[in-house]
Amino acid sequence: MEVSNRQAIRRTALVLLSSLLASAVLAAGRVLEGRVTRVIDGDTIEVLVEKRPIRVRVAGIDTPERGQPWASRSKQALSERVFGKEVRVIEVAVDVYGRTIGEVYADNACVGCELVRDGHAWVYRRFTDDAVLFQLEDEAREAQRGLWALPESERVPPWEWRRLGKKAREDRRLRAQKAQPFECGIKRVCREMISCEEARFHLVKCGLAQLDGDGDGVPCESICR
Repeated sequence: MEVSNRQAIRRTALVLLSSLLASAVLAAGRVLEGRVTRVIDGDTIEVLVEKRPIRVRVAGIDTPERGQPWASRSKQALSERVFGKEVRVIEVAVDVYGRTIGEVYADNACVGCELVRDGHAWVYRRFTDDAVLFQLEDEAREAQRGLWALPESERVPPWEWRRLGKKAREDRRLRAQKAQPFECGIKRVCREMISCEEARFHLVKCGLAQLDGDGDGVPCESICR
């Protein structure tokens, strides 16, 4: 009973805190209201606003990428909180992909706060210094909730996972390039070349003069600078 009471008190406090956060940032950006029609992943949703779908990235958090441990559970946790519901989104920014970055509220609760508190998300350190989110993350870690119950080797922050994934893809491309000798007759234009070495091979060995448009001996100058 005592544990149940503490949980109830904590949830009430979180709802109140969510309301305070909403009031504090209300003037910071436009407010969107609509129904969630799709959950993309653990931190991204689509909200139907005045018959127009708006893709929204939940501000301040980052959740496991597809292929990471806990990715599907994070997505499910977000879906349970917002799918089919009316939500309020307080816009913080618009990212390079055209998505709205915003504080999302459903059932008068801060969705990002709840995801962090229950161990379904990391605080996205690069884009927030919100002390409340960090406190909730500390509590989740100490209580080993959600992803914090995973072995340490499986708790890789998503931003690190993405960085390592990009490096791995580049390494694979370079290995494939070295393993496969260049051949004439397969590629003919600069946009098909994956390296300056390949472009030089096709210019010199294959006689593709069109790769050297200005005749200075340097092919595909966009990659052979």
